[in-house]
Amino acid sequence: QESVPVEVDPGVDHRVFRIGDGETAKSLSTVEELCSAFAGWGLTRADVVVGVGGGVVTDVAGFAAASYHRGLPVVHVATTLLAQIDAAIGGKTGVNIPEGKNLVGAFWQPAAVLCDTTVLETLPEREMACGLGEMAKYHFLGGDDLGGGDLGGGGTAADDGPGLTLEQRVARCVQIKAEVVAADEREAGRRAVLNYGHTLGHALETTGRYDLRHGEAVAIGLAYAAAVAHNLGRIGDARVAEHHRVLAAYDLPSTLPKGLSDNELLALFARDKKAIDGVTFVLDSVRGM
Repeated sequence: QESVPVEVDPGVDHRVFRIGDGETAKSLSTVEELCSAFAGWGLTRADVVVGVGGGVVTDVAGFAAASYHRGLPVVHVATTLLAQIDAAIGGKTGVNIPEGKNLVGAFWQPAAVLCDTTVLETLPEREMACGLGEMAKYHFLGGDDLGGGDLGGGGTAADDGPGLTLEQRVARCVQIKAEVVAADEREAGRRAVLNYGHTLGHALETTGRYDLRHGEAVAIGLAYAAAVAHNLGRIGDARVAEHHRVLAAYDLPSTLPKGLSDNELLALFARDKKAIDGVTFVLDSVRGM
């Protein structure tokens, strides 16, 4: 729903079920509506759910598939940069409730994920920024070869760093995430690193007051996490500067919105799904410091 609709013909009898736009569509009521529609049409375990769209669609379609008949196969056709490099990969599905983002969901691996980068040419600039925030995250999870720079509003890659094309950057991000997920599918340990920048990012999104897309909120979260790591002596000035260089190269924000109180921020941190005892943060660290 976050881009120009992409028509998919699976070549078999099928029906299209549409959901609303944006984070408000990531709700239990949307999943209920989908499952009721599935039942009304007569969907069975011999069928497949295909999620065509961005991260909201793949999250909701995946959760509906995981829930209906206690589990139907799902295939994702990712049509945004965010979905192609992050949301559609790894089997995390879920919806929001008023208390926070993605607090209700399931791990449900897709049977396949299709990423056609030509569809990214339909994306508006801010939707591309939504994906660039996640791409910036992967820079600090072993993706130094991604370089850093604007991919162009229409999704065409600019020559930057090692000169990777957009297709190569998408593939590199998928490779990094797939390796992490393969080692820790249900986030019992290492997979938590994929939440780098997301503790503050999700908090900013949950308040709903700052007109931030997911990637923009994550970008601010990356800068914030770097500052926290620096204050704890985990990283030095050069690593903090690297965070700001990468974010600036992607033209992403790196400062907290005005009007956010410390007490509100701490309360939102405590609701984060990673929190077990107090506030839990994923932080950078440089060996030898």
